[in-house]
Amino acid sequence: MKIDTLYRTYGPMVHRRCRQLLRDEEAAADAMQETFVRVLRRGERLHPRYPSSLLYRIATNVCLNQLRSNRRRPTTSADPLLPFLEGRERVEERVLDAYVVEQVFSRSKDGTREAAEMLYVEGRTLAETAEEVDLSVSGVRKRMRSLREQNLSFVDG
Repeated sequence: MKIDTLYRTYGPMVHRRCRQLLRDEEAAADAMQETFVRVLRRGERLHPRYPSSLLYRIATNVCLNQLRSNRRRPTTSADPLLPFLEGRERVEERVLDAYVVEQVFSRSKDGTREAAEMLYVEGRTLAETAEEVDLSVSGVRKRMRSLREQNLSFVDG
């Protein structure tokens, strides 16, 4: 398949994937272009039996590399949760997990992250969590509901 046909057919899909990972329109457009440049460079060696899967994977790698090299936004606050995310041995998955965790809690109130860790990572009850973070059980429920609602658009991508 010719590169221009691939670009016209799969360009929107690649752009959506880049935008989903990078959360920046301009960076997503650059990453999309880089994806097709890589396909163009390796055109003879690539045999895209399933071009959408190939382009999706290349776009993912381009975006993850870009996230790694930018490091402008701190992701250190996501580190404590990463060991609890099972099956994430690969570097790309850990980087993406750190980014997702950071985005999930970036818009939440102080103490929400701590409450979520207690409930979902440590397995504490609502009452134990409420006592520890100095909220009522109802307050903890509201925070968790708000956290889910705030991040539905992020998760649904």
